[in-house]
Amino acid sequence: MIDPGRADEPDIDLELVKKKYREERDKRLREDGEHQYLEVVREFAHFYEVDPYATRRFARGAITEEIEVAIIGGGFAGLMAGAHLKKAGIDNIRIIEMAADFGGCWYWNRYPGAQCDVDSYCYLPLLEELNHIPSEKYAFNPEIYKHCQNVAERFDLYEVAHFETQVLALRWDASINRWRIATNRGDDIRARFIIMAVGITNRPKLPGIPGIETFRGHSFHTARWDYRYTGGDTFGGLVKLSDKRVAIIGTGATAIQCIPHLAQHASHLFVFQRTPAAVDVRGNKPTDPNWAKSLRPGWQRARRENFDEIVRGAPATEDLVCDGFTEMTRRISFGAGGKLAPDQVSKAIESADFRIMERIRRRVDEVVQDREVAEALKPWYRFGCKRPCFSDDYLPTFNRPNVTLVDVSASKGVEKISKHGLVANGVEYAVDCIIYSSGFEVLGDFRRRFGIPVIEGRDGLSLYEHWKDGFRTHHGFTSHGFPNQFWTLFTQVGISANITAMLDDQTSHIAYIIKEALVRGAATVEPSQEAQDNWVATIKELAVSNREFWRECTPGYFNNEGGPVMRAVHGDVYTPGLNAFNALLKRWRENGNLDGLMLGN
Repeated sequence: MIDPGRADEPDIDLELVKKKYREERDKRLREDGEHQYLEVVREFAHFYEVDPYATRRFARGAITEEIEVAIIGGGFAGLMAGAHLKKAGIDNIRIIEMAADFGGCWYWNRYPGAQCDVDSYCYLPLLEELNHIPSEKYAFNPEIYKHCQNVAERFDLYEVAHFETQVLALRWDASINRWRIATNRGDDIRARFIIMAVGITNRPKLPGIPGIETFRGHSFHTARWDYRYTGGDTFGGLVKLSDKRVAIIGTGATAIQCIPHLAQHASHLFVFQRTPAAVDVRGNKPTDPNWAKSLRPGWQRARRENFDEIVRGAPATEDLVCDGFTEMTRRISFGAGGKLAPDQVSKAIESADFRIMERIRRRVDEVVQDREVAEALKPWYRFGCKRPCFSDDYLPTFNRPNVTLVDVSASKGVEKISKHGLVANGVEYAVDCIIYSSGFEVLGDFRRRFGIPVIEGRDGLSLYEHWKDGFRTHHGFTSHGFPNQFWTLFTQVGISANITAMLDDQTSHIAYIIKEALVRGAATVEPSQEAQDNWVATIKELAVSNREFWRECTPGYFNNEGGPVMRAVHGDVYTPGLNAFNALLKRWRENGNLDGLMLGN
């Protein structure tokens, strides 16, 4: 049975807390909103285009080829797309990946301490097919990266991969009913179908701090960690920092994991924080071998579906996962009581939310010795305003004498970067190295997010123009005017905090459509205008407005940095949730008519 809550959740004055939340939010609001970040192009391109993990620069000539399916991206979305296509009997595929290997975000994000936040048994896909059980509840990067390689080997995907290749343009050529793919290698690849598996953590971004280009010391982004400079590896051991004064900008999910390692080895570490993270207990533990032996076929899907139901607040009699996400949302949904009148539910959820966040703030007081530092580390916002974090090592780090927390909330960020360091609150901090933990192009302009300058469908229609006012799709996968192109991730679909579960089901569905199109002898497949309009209308009809919630949140990428256009990080979603969405797709497939899709010769 589910434990509904915890006895240690404190009582609080809700009105005082709300007032504090607004004050803290207002301190951090900036007029430039999402535009405070720099795109990693031109003089900043090295923060993105340099691959510190490639053992050698791969040299090859330009390729001209014609294939059935091109997959853009080699992370979990690309891997599962390749796996599902292979299982569907479609072998003539090509995976195009900028990195030197598979892995996506787990290839690039090899910073010390990199670890999944979602239960490993839910997060790592295809566990049953590979007959693999993760070694611990929250796996670290090396194990996840190795799993990516194992998936690629299991489905012979290395044989069809073009690594170290960046896509520059995708154009539909109606004369041959193919997508023409231009790359930085000078390739001309003609693909009947394209699956977009570009991810959301593929393009780093930088804070637009005045003088960022003038710093004479060393600098890098956490997604391109420079172990040649720091020493060590993803497990730590950053011994080359022993005589270095290091600054890290940002205190989000990545920083929470790498800061303890930096503090352990740097001569001095300066942590520049605009908004503190909500950091709860991690509580990692090794896998129980007896539990692993007890698992029966279908266990992973059951676990994933249970996770999704609990996280979205649906009633559940059992929590199979018991991780930080299910515990938090379980306690919040339990606050609604299950028997309350509709007008009472939101107040009950709000009350439970406030109590959870108060418990997290009191944990800061229990761990951090310096009262002023502890106050600065307390998160004053609703649960869900920012990505929740979990760590047993982060808060104790601020008890170290070689660690200084620099709270830049009053100035809304670092004021400027000089030749020798950073200026904040009128003080210059001289450092040898600046590490940017400033996140990725998750929101904002589609062109910046996808990192592909040109995507043109029928008659030269730009995808960026087509989607300028938001996604326009059928089931989130296809868009009218863009034949044979399929999208993954957050595009008018059912979503989950467990992203790989979404991607697994999405790519399986896409593989089904491609196979059916080929079996039926179709040269093209795309949604009708009517079907697309109907799905957009369905998304809008089911939408639940969280505008007021996001407006009250502290600025961050979840709410477009508090900007005037309140886009949520997930865009338009199918609000009944991932499980309901998968059930809808299952009924659609069982119908067998490919309703809403036009097949062309």
